[in-house]
Amino acid sequence: MRFEQVPMPDQVGERPRDARGYPVPAITPWQDGQPQFALTDHGRSADCALERRCSVCGAVMPRGPVWRVVGPAESAAMAEALGAGRPYRNLAPTMEGPGHRACMLYASMVCPYLARPNARRRVSAEGAGEGLTAAALRGAARGGTGAVVGFGDYEYAVTEERVLFRFLDLVEFLPHESADEHLAELRAELARPAGGTGTTGAQGR
Repeated sequence: MRFEQVPMPDQVGERPRDARGYPVPAITPWQDGQPQFALTDHGRSADCALERRCSVCGAVMPRGPVWRVVGPAESAAMAEALGAGRPYRNLAPTMEGPGHRACMLYASMVCPYLARPNARRRVSAEGAGEGLTAAALRGAARGGTGAVVGFGDYEYAVTEERVLFRFLDLVEFLPHESADEHLAELRAELARPAGGTGTTGAQGR
């Protein structure tokens, strides 16, 4: 599905754009006037964590569940736990920050690396410079089944080198092979009144 065909949350639409028209996430650094999509800016990520702001659109998130997009390893572990009727717990920290449900559904569909299992990163964070942290290595393929996942809350730690997040209490699990599968869910989320979410429980669909 082409980028311009994906319904865009209003707050994402207010973000700066790159030359192609892609909105630039709130935690993305800029170098020489160009957004560096494969990197995470330490200061921007820290501000989002401290002020409870969405890592995609930069707007404040209300108290309650938060969402993120996960890769195949986490997605498989979640699916296994849910299938066995066990609670999912993963206390390992990640540098991937949380966001609104609509923003994460949107991001999962428009970011090629998140949307397709065979997509690969074209940029590495190696040698990127002080204040930047790596989101992925050049050439790394996503592979497998990803998911948009809701959590009851999150914790964070800000160090000199990175911002780390830990997510608690799985409340929604929406797996995908191709993120185009989330189109109906995104449209329904955008149609809901402001402040509402479509959380349906950890099983999702």
